[in-house]
Amino acid sequence: MTSLPPLAILMGRSPLELFERGGIMMWPILFVSFVAVTVVVERAIFLAREKTARDPGLVERLLDHVGRGDTAAAVRLGESGRDVVGRVLAVALAQPEHVLPSVLLRAANRELARYQQGLAVLDTCITAAPLLGLLGTVTGMMNTFGALGAGSDIAANAGQITGGVGEALIATACGLGIAILCLFPYNVLNTRLDEVRHDISDATNALEVLLKKTSTSAPTPLTASSFIS
Repeated sequence: MTSLPPLAILMGRSPLELFERGGIMMWPILFVSFVAVTVVVERAIFLAREKTARDPGLVERLLDHVGRGDTAAAVRLGESGRDVVGRVLAVALAQPEHVLPSVLLRAANRELARYQQGLAVLDTCITAAPLLGLLGTVTGMMNTFGALGAGSDIAANAGQITGGVGEALIATACGLGIAILCLFPYNVLNTRLDEVRHDISDATNALEVLLKKTSTSAPTPLTASSFIS
């Protein structure tokens, strides 16, 4: 996630040398990159586990039980699997009929919250990294102008002047590099969240249709709402 190794190759410097030359702002930039890496790794493990747990056929089998009026079997099927959509439907169907719409929405939001974890932190890292790099640019240029104003002998202060410019460029490049690299997993996580939200919404819409059909012949009608957003 950190952009130091590519920069080191391009500039012929080691990552440690670039870090030292980047100035004081390299420490918060390093912290932001560490947080971003931690979030990305944790979310990658989470998505891998969820992908293996998904069972597209489970929802169809569950809805088939509901269509035949066997709600108890549908609940058992949803609770026995690890599919996120199946869990939402099972939790809703296990509740009393008059609270089914509210429970359906609550169960969906609880599952979606698991997919939203870490997104706010990663979004903050994407915003903070270039801003910290820009702040490093300001401090570097302040050092440069300070060296220029220290005396008339520019040659004697050449090292401090170039050091300030280098600090500004390195901090900016690292901040932008971290933000750009974080952007890819952030978009992947958002896409995955939208896919799960769509799957839950589609399944709850299908459940609503089935419940409306069975309510025409059942003594006690059932209704469900599927406003999953």
